[in-house]
Amino acid sequence: MIRIGVLSDTHLHGALEGGSVLARLVECHFADADLILHAGDLVDPEVLPALSGREVAIVQGNLDPVMPGVPRQRIITIGGFRIGLIHGWGEPHDVLSRVLGAFHGESLDALIFGHSHRPYCERRDGLLLFNPGSPTD
Repeated sequence: MIRIGVLSDTHLHGALEGGSVLARLVECHFADADLILHAGDLVDPEVLPALSGREVAIVQGNLDPVMPGVPRQRIITIGGFRIGLIHGWGEPHDVLSRVLGAFHGESLDALIFGHSHRPYCERRDGLLLFNPGSPTD
């Protein structure tokens, strides 16, 4: 069984301070995770080493600097399940309709997104919609 940790909107700065905060979050909540999915707004790529020791998949958020090789959205297949990963943009109250539209026509089992900083979990027509919220708010 693969254990997946999901983060978004960490908004941390600096390898030392931000990396330390992220390392504590991961140690406390994702110590047994094999994979961490980060749905954007990491904000500072210098904090990424805090996620080392496990596989990590990230997407760019609207406040992230351009990170070569990091897409705005992606589909990850794990154990036969297709998971869409995207940050989101625009007004937070309507982010769900925009992220759903970004994957229009794709066959997904789950869609993970961020941007609103508000946790959200709902199953709609067999699709799991999940926003972890922001762990630093």
